[in-house]
Amino acid sequence: IDVIIGPRSALFTPFPRLGMIVIDEEHESSYKSEASPKYHARETAMEIARLQGASVVLGSATPSLEAYYRADKGEYRLFTLKERLTGGSLPTVYTVDLRQELKEGNRSIFSRKLQELLADRLQKKEQSILFLNRRGYAGFISCRSCGQVMKCPHCDVSLSEHKGGKLLCHYCGYHEPKPKVCPKCGSRYISGFRAGTQQIEEKLKEMFPEVRTLRMDADTTRTKESYEQILSAFANQEADILIGTQMIVKGHDFPNVTLVGVLAADLSLYVSDYHAAERTFQLLTQAAGRAGRGSEPGEVVIQTYRPDHYSVQTAKEQDYEAFYEQEMEYRRMLLYPPVWNMLVILCASKQEQTAYDSAKLLVQEIDTWQENIKAAMERVGEDFKKKRVFPVGPADPAVAKVNDIYKKVIYIKTKDYQTLVELKDRLEHYMRDNRAFKDTVVQFDFNPMSGF
Repeated sequence: IDVIIGPRSALFTPFPRLGMIVIDEEHESSYKSEASPKYHARETAMEIARLQGASVVLGSATPSLEAYYRADKGEYRLFTLKERLTGGSLPTVYTVDLRQELKEGNRSIFSRKLQELLADRLQKKEQSILFLNRRGYAGFISCRSCGQVMKCPHCDVSLSEHKGGKLLCHYCGYHEPKPKVCPKCGSRYISGFRAGTQQIEEKLKEMFPEVRTLRMDADTTRTKESYEQILSAFANQEADILIGTQMIVKGHDFPNVTLVGVLAADLSLYVSDYHAAERTFQLLTQAAGRAGRGSEPGEVVIQTYRPDHYSVQTAKEQDYEAFYEQEMEYRRMLLYPPVWNMLVILCASKQEQTAYDSAKLLVQEIDTWQENIKAAMERVGEDFKKKRVFPVGPADPAVAKVNDIYKKVIYIKTKDYQTLVELKDRLEHYMRDNRAFKDTVVQFDFNPMSGF
């Protein structure tokens, strides 16, 4: 075998003479393993290449801040591709302020600009893609009278409404029928909030009865061949509009697609993760890149409640450098990666108090370790600053309970990566014979790609 193509685990194929590792779409968060060992394909590839004297090529239209930061510092060599390989110009991008649309009486999921362009494409027999950063029939079910949100009893997340009046938890699979009245206050004003892919498909068919649609999300791609069948059908022009979540904007090439509509550009801006602006910029830029890849020029409509946000503005201009400069300012101010390094410690237990107590003990041990290091460095006249760590927590993560398991997290930031490795080794040693941790699972994650 001369070439192997595979996911992140393909890195461990024992090649006798490895020459090159290519990581395409290197910004993808799925290159980081969520299960232990929590390795990142990019870091692993670098180490394997160093051991075997090979080269690594990282490719992306929207590089991760980590990779671009290293290129900026001269650790990586930067090569830029200024034109599209297939020729043609970048699409024309319009941003539509949904607040203004509502003020002017448009209560539809589709802005007037998008409706007008969709009608035009259907008339010209050209294809369109509608991208929504969600799945399910609606975001969540809430009572408009008392504010009660229907939540999973086993996980700290809201239930999503699916067709047939079913509420589903996307973490553990729990489901229950949609209530007709609020279980808390008895109000009839209990309904779904925000649109999902199924609802968009239904509204499209109301607007354009003859439209042929395909839907691609986590629910329509559950079977082995479904992903390929949907893409093949769309490539063969068996549908006019492809509606979907993130998976439809990742690197596909449909020459007949001349319009891309992003229906809720800013939904990904409000997740509790410091990568939120970066992910939003990447998704919008990747989505815009699906339009006008053939001979006809493309157009993109970005619908948003935050047209002034820098990630939306720079995605509209397809200006990576401008986004990078602005986002890096925030990362420097808040001491986030890639400028600093972060270690996240997760404590999980069946009892919430046990998880909290374990996390509290670890914070105390971190403080003791830090005081000892400081005293030792001052004795020999070394500067303690470079070894200093900043712990935050214990705190609840974004999802504090999954399947009746409670979670607490501690975030630790420092400039020096090796200091975090030393600290992790110290904490593992501390826990090894400590009975206080017998009912707690503790996990460590360096520079996490997503919130715990």
